[in-house]
Amino acid sequence: MIIKERKIPIRILMLEALERRLPLNHSKTGKIKEDLAKRKAGFRGEESLDYYLKKLPQKEYLILNDLRLINEENPFQIDTLIISSRFALILEVKNISGTLFFDTQFNQLIRTLNGEEHGFQDPLSQVQYQKSNLIKWLAKQQIVELPVKYSVIISNPASIIKTSPHTKNVHQCVFHVSELLKRLQSFQDQFVKEILPQKELKKAARLLLKNHISEEINILESYNIDRSELLTGIQCPTCSRFSMKRIKRAWQCPICKTRSKNSHVQALMDYFLLGHRTITNKQLCWFLHLQSSDIAKKILKSMNLPFEGSNKGRIYCLPENFFAQPELLHQLSKVYYQ
Repeated sequence: MIIKERKIPIRILMLEALERRLPLNHSKTGKIKEDLAKRKAGFRGEESLDYYLKKLPQKEYLILNDLRLINEENPFQIDTLIISSRFALILEVKNISGTLFFDTQFNQLIRTLNGEEHGFQDPLSQVQYQKSNLIKWLAKQQIVELPVKYSVIISNPASIIKTSPHTKNVHQCVFHVSELLKRLQSFQDQFVKEILPQKELKKAARLLLKNHISEEINILESYNIDRSELLTGIQCPTCSRFSMKRIKRAWQCPICKTRSKNSHVQALMDYFLLGHRTITNKQLCWFLHLQSSDIAKKILKSMNLPFEGSNKGRIYCLPENFFAQPELLHQLSKVYYQ
């Protein structure tokens, strides 16, 4: 049973917003596009894992995706955690193409692609760190000690996995995603004793979920970009220009004539994703290029945002669970009609 669903990482949404809002000739655009492509590839790799996770018996396994916990002020993040009554399994997913050589002597991953070598952070060191922290966290929560195993999943089926012949640990811990079900069965055969009854197992899963902490990121600070460098306005969904204007109860692009009822929702999401925590009527007029404060007031009211103050002093706030579920901004909003 999937206890915590996999969602698009907030950092990807932030990078998409940043890419949209930077001029094409900005000095950081190339780096942001490159980082966004890597993040999306990683997420696609994690999604490929979900196909196999859904095949698992729901009563035997509880699954938590993108789990981030704090252990003695040290945050650690797990791509996927599978827990059963007999053992727990941490999965670190890598979507890397080419020939992958796991160098345990220097703790690095070397990828060879098109005749060129590139070094990556060692996934085995990553997942071992996660295991150590998870064991400490479970002990602190006084959860009966489960055996904790770990695996590095290579999601690209065309990737070739290599290591030194004498390195048994790599052969046991690194495999293609298609091998997951077979490996899980081997763990079931290895751990035959039930340690956590079903009731306690579900209690442990709820505790893990309750203690999940979403990562808060200042994406502008990460790239040393000032807010004054960002493009404002509403982006046309057809021609991508920030040119849409409020015309006859809708947004209309004067260039390609595209009309939309709710393009302001994406613009407001960009505003929050790029570091703002609050917005006022005046700030909305500036960001959406609105001339009418009355229209801005109606838009803000339609968004069902929490707020403080009244009348002209009213400040609308970022939804409390925005970083965990940014899509709620779309769900909470009503289509605005002037």
